[in-house]
Amino acid sequence: MAGRSRSPSGAAAAPTPLPAAPSPALLLLLAAAAASLLPTGDGQNLVTEDVTVVEGEVATISCRVKNSDDSVIQLLNPNRQTIYFRDFRPLKDSRFQLVNFSSSELRVSLTNVSISDEGRYFCQLYTDPPQEYYMTITVLVPPRNLRIEPQKDTAVEGEEIELNCTSMASRPATRIRWFKGSKEISGKSEVEQWSDMYTVTSQISLTVKREDDGVPVVCQVDHPAVKDMQTKYYLDVMYKPQVQVLQNLPAQLPAREGDRLDLLCQVDAKPEPADVTWLRVDDEMPQHVIVSGSNLHINNLNKSDNGTYRCEASNELGRSFFDYNLYVYDPPTTLPPPTTTTTTTTTPTIIAAFALAKKKWRTEPDMEDTTATTEPAVHGFTQLPNSAEELDYGDFSDSRAGEESAITAVDHAVIGGVVAVVVFAMLCLLIILGRYFARHKGTYFTHEAKGADDAADADTAIINAEGGQNNSEEKKEYFI
Repeated sequence: MAGRSRSPSGAAAAPTPLPAAPSPALLLLLAAAAASLLPTGDGQNLVTEDVTVVEGEVATISCRVKNSDDSVIQLLNPNRQTIYFRDFRPLKDSRFQLVNFSSSELRVSLTNVSISDEGRYFCQLYTDPPQEYYMTITVLVPPRNLRIEPQKDTAVEGEEIELNCTSMASRPATRIRWFKGSKEISGKSEVEQWSDMYTVTSQISLTVKREDDGVPVVCQVDHPAVKDMQTKYYLDVMYKPQVQVLQNLPAQLPAREGDRLDLLCQVDAKPEPADVTWLRVDDEMPQHVIVSGSNLHINNLNKSDNGTYRCEASNELGRSFFDYNLYVYDPPTTLPPPTTTTTTTTTPTIIAAFALAKKKWRTEPDMEDTTATTEPAVHGFTQLPNSAEELDYGDFSDSRAGEESAITAVDHAVIGGVVAVVVFAMLCLLIILGRYFARHKGTYFTHEAKGADDAADADTAIINAEGGQNNSEEKKEYFI
């Protein structure tokens, strides 16, 4: 019988047992032992890729064969433990899951990656000779507990304060950047390593102003595992009061008698001022002045209100004040417009008067010419008005400018009056001279000598007149 052998005595010999088939566990052990003997060089027919993953996320490991010949593909972890042998997972770690298996690729995913998973992973291909190639998994750990710690919670204007920003437990170490508002400022950093983690602390120094109150200071980290990770700290700056007095009424300077005055005391302080007070420097506050909180009101200003009015404010950091100097000017005055003089209207007046006198002498020799002395209709100057419209001096800086303008207007009026008197005197002189020359010029005729034009003189005309010589004495007239 097959499978059996006989002894020399003819007795049947015991059958020879066949070798047992190796178990899968034994095969894995043999594969691991064989893998430990393979060189870790570049696999000519294997393709792998390094993987960078953030802690807690999923990493995908892939072993690919360029020219597949149905050889066995195996994936091992950094401890040389087999993760997958073909499509079988002997490693009891459920985080590894088969994504794809074929004769040319073995793809595996690793969920919830941790720092302990970082290292080299090996791909093996059982060919003749065997091939092996490795890939690297890098695990990134984002920083935790990013915070800013000030040297003290509040700062006083003019002080120098320190701010510390700490980025804890990151891998790799972070780079810290500082911003004040939109301006980047430099800081000083220190790196501390603990196990596989890094803690970075950066420090800046600032001299704060009152304008910095409420301004955000930003600590921002640069790290491959995060994007736009930052924290803010708002500066809290305290400062003593800053006082300013604003004038609401009158809207235009200067203030004049009868005006209304409204002043507002504006205070900027932190903390808020404990009190805001008004007082009059070097004098008592007028009784008619009304003070209500930060407002001061004076109705119907007069010159007794002149002086310096001070607004004071204080808080726990100090006291400040602002002085307002009040000077009340005279009310606007009514002034006549300056008198103007012209000579263009006097010339035709003089000529007309002279012509009128000459005409009357020729036409009425027996009458005394008194019309020539009549006052001309046009005198050549403008009569001063009794009143003028009120002038607005609100735009002048002080009352001195208004007084100088009034004096200038009065000077112009006086000069105009003097010129008018001179012109009137010259006009009267010309009229008198005209009459004088008119009375001593021309031919003189009487009614009695009418028709004696051929006489050489007045005496001959009388003698030759009708009536003869007898009436000559009666008809004779003498010109004086």
